[in-house]
Amino acid sequence: MKNVNRFVPALYILFLLLPIYWLVNMSFKTTNEILGSFTLWPQEFTFENYITIFTDPTWYMGYVNSLTYVSINTALSVAVALPAAYAFSRYRFLGDKHLFFWLLTNRMAPPAVFALPFFQLYSAVGLFDTYWAVALAHTLFNIPLAVWILEGFMSGVPKELDETAYVDGYSFPRFFIKIFIPTIAAGIGVAAFFCFMFSWVELLLAKTLTAVDAKPIAATMTRTASTSGYELGLLAAAGTLTIIPGAFVIYFVRNYIARGFALGRV
Repeated sequence: MKNVNRFVPALYILFLLLPIYWLVNMSFKTTNEILGSFTLWPQEFTFENYITIFTDPTWYMGYVNSLTYVSINTALSVAVALPAAYAFSRYRFLGDKHLFFWLLTNRMAPPAVFALPFFQLYSAVGLFDTYWAVALAHTLFNIPLAVWILEGFMSGVPKELDETAYVDGYSFPRFFIKIFIPTIAAGIGVAAFFCFMFSWVELLLAKTLTAVDAKPIAATMTRTASTSGYELGLLAAAGTLTIIPGAFVIYFVRNYIARGFALGRV
């Protein structure tokens, strides 16, 4: 019975890892081999696909652009969400629950709804094809999510902590930065993780609001084709490298995510 209990989870994990393995496997093949035969490992092992990505500005700048606007968006979303979440967790005011629900409705809307308005707005003010265009567009979805997550963590902190700090002579900014933020570090990690992941994988707004200078890696992958069709090995290599940033983020905030599940906010 013990062997069965171990075998089933192991089989499930292997099933989940199979697409990732196949993607990595394809990244070390030529397109002709991918189309011509079905093999569990490369018959003609090649690094040419990765060499192309790291030497062609069209490819590696896609990663630089994506990481830049994702980082801006994550920092901006968490910074704006922190005081908003504190207000929702500590104060009661007219329409607070309705406002909180309205914030979440923005997160529920599909990005396609806002693609055209953002395109026209950013074209008019000169933000089109910049990092800020995508970063600001993604805050529409990430700030409500971050507020929702952080409010749950902040509500778990006793209000007596605030009162004790005020009695000890702390100003609100000093209390918030030196005492309160370290107390909810786990919540900040969870919120930052989800903001990062949404912005990293979102494609529609990123493609619509960029053209050349700030084009993300996802847009580069969808436009890559040769006279004989898509270069599958190159796309597989690009896809493999795209997984790495998310894997790093998950590794560093894995314990915070577990706590988020325990608090019921994830």
